[in-house]
Amino acid sequence: MHICRTVADVRSLVAGLRAEGRSVGLVTTMGALHDGHLALVAEARGLYDAVVTTIFVNPTQFGNPQDLDAYPRTEAEDLAKFEAAGVAGCFVPEVGEMYPDGDETIVETTRLAGLFHGAVRPGHFRGVATVVCKLFNIVQPDGAFFGQKDYQQLAVIRRMVTDLHMPLAIHGVATVREADGLAMSSRNVRLSPEDRAAAPVLARALDAAEALAARGATVEEVAGVIREMVEAEPRATLAGLDIVDAGRFLPASGPVTSPVGIMLSAEFGPPDNRVLLIDQRELTPQGA
Repeated sequence: MHICRTVADVRSLVAGLRAEGRSVGLVTTMGALHDGHLALVAEARGLYDAVVTTIFVNPTQFGNPQDLDAYPRTEAEDLAKFEAAGVAGCFVPEVGEMYPDGDETIVETTRLAGLFHGAVRPGHFRGVATVVCKLFNIVQPDGAFFGQKDYQQLAVIRRMVTDLHMPLAIHGVATVREADGLAMSSRNVRLSPEDRAAAPVLARALDAAEALAARGATVEEVAGVIREMVEAEPRATLAGLDIVDAGRFLPASGPVTSPVGIMLSAEFGPPDNRVLLIDQRELTPQGA
């Protein structure tokens, strides 16, 4: 596996793959890899001839400097996992390589960036869209892979690709979960044992919501059961709960007669070291 530290390095790698007639799939990460990331790689390997990955802890998507500082960095272990997974090359740039002196251009989905989880994390999706746009321009893959757990992020990236006429396919990959249902996340390692035991309440709430919707409940009833279950967990603080029309990404209401996406976020831990976890579920009515 090639390890690329500069834009020139990774472009040279991709040019070599193209010269061999190989298609390229891209998996972007911030490192601290878990099985969810490796599931993205496996999906990419199944659809493209070669997979290129990235490890870059992007400062512009963190609203809280403490959160940025606390983000786990495990480069050596991550590179070993990518190599074992059959990755052709990994781009591991420094901040100055991605944001050179004088950098001032941003990319933003103006409506989506401020909605729902974007309201909880102001500026987050602007940072995501900007860095992903840069990585797409640098690597120029045929397709890129993102987890469905970050439901709004996936919508932001798809909107950006459509609006800017980017010539690549965006693939959403199902959320990978721990045995107790907790969605895999690099943030999970920051949870205390007590908070880690409490965190699966998010998945249980979504399971209950899905069962309720299958019995014909309204969006308001679905939201009510999620809120009740999360708020009943003393170690969880509900941060955001939004249910949207999956196609238009607008607030949903009334009976669940078309696919809707549930975006749930909660904080765990003491006030001076909060860990924000997110989870999601897309509900499709029976017969739809």
